[in-house]
Parts: sequence; structure tokens; C-alpha cells
Amino acid sequence: MTATTTTTFDLPDAAATRAWGTALAGLLRAGDLVVLTGDLGAGKTTLTQGIGAGLDVRGQVASPTFVIARVHPPLHDGPALVHVDAYRLGSLDDVDALDLDTSLEDSVTIVEWGEGLVEGLADDRLEVTLARPRGDFDENDDASAGVRHVRVRAVGERWSGVVLPRPHVG
Repeated sequence: MTATTTTTFDLPDAAATRAWGTALAGLLRAGDLVVLTGDLGAGKTTLTQGIGAGLDVRGQVASPTFVIARVHPPLHDGPALVHVDAYRLGSLDDVDALDLDTSLEDSVTIVEWGEGLVEGLADDRLEVTLARPRGDFDENDDASAGVRHVRVRAVGERWSGVVLPRPHVG
């Protein structure tokens, strides 16, 4: 049986989401897989931007929707960030075609929209679900505003005993 723990908390806005990603990056190492789930606008790319900042990687971290996968090499010592958007992938064959398993050992791999598609890549992973209640925003609102409800499911021995960062509420 694979060890799992689940943590839940709220992040008040996009800045807090990015800051929590930066803190989380301090725990991430080469070989880690992070699977992000959430509706459009929930904060998946914002969280990844924070992780990229914390890992000190090259290039602007933006949604890789049209290129599907983007590699951000480290500026200094540390792992590269492989940022994948699986939104347009329809099957496990599509995931296999990306050859993510070849870079997994050397990089931190983050897959947006990967639930149900990429869990088989690693026995150890973080599954992060972000939810932004519809009442918190509409198409005319500032996308950075509004609370994000976060659920982190840590799967596997890699995460056994690891204390995830708590959000800073200021």
C-alpha cells in the first residue's frame, strides 16, 4: 500500500499562491512529480510560477498550453523545471509521446491538467488540487483576486514525514 497524506488550506489571492509555490520549491528536488488539478483560473500556472522562482530557473514561466511542454533550465545549481499542460492530451499514448519519463529523474516535473493521465510516471508525487469558488470572481474581475482552496495529496515514501510549507497569511 502506498503511503499518502492529505493537507488542505486556503490561499487568499494569486500573490499568496505564488509565494506558497516558492516555499514549496524549497522541498522539491530532481525526480519529483507534481500533478496540478483545477478549473481555468484556479491558479495552476500561478503556483508553477512560484515554484519556478523558488527553483531559480531560466525563462518566464507561462502556461504551455500551445507548446504542451516547456523546459526551464536552472540558472544555478539545481534541477530544471519541466512544465507540462496536459489539457489537450487525450490519452496515455499522448503522454507517452512526450517522453516525460526520460527527463523525470533530472528535473522537477509539473503537469497541469494531468490528473488521470500521469500518475503512472512516478510512485511518489504531489497531487495538488486548486479550487477558486465561482462566487469569488467573474470575467470582469481581477484574476489575481479571490481565495484559492488547496488540497495537497502527498503520495509515496518520498513524501513520508515531509512537512509541507504552510501559507503565510499576512
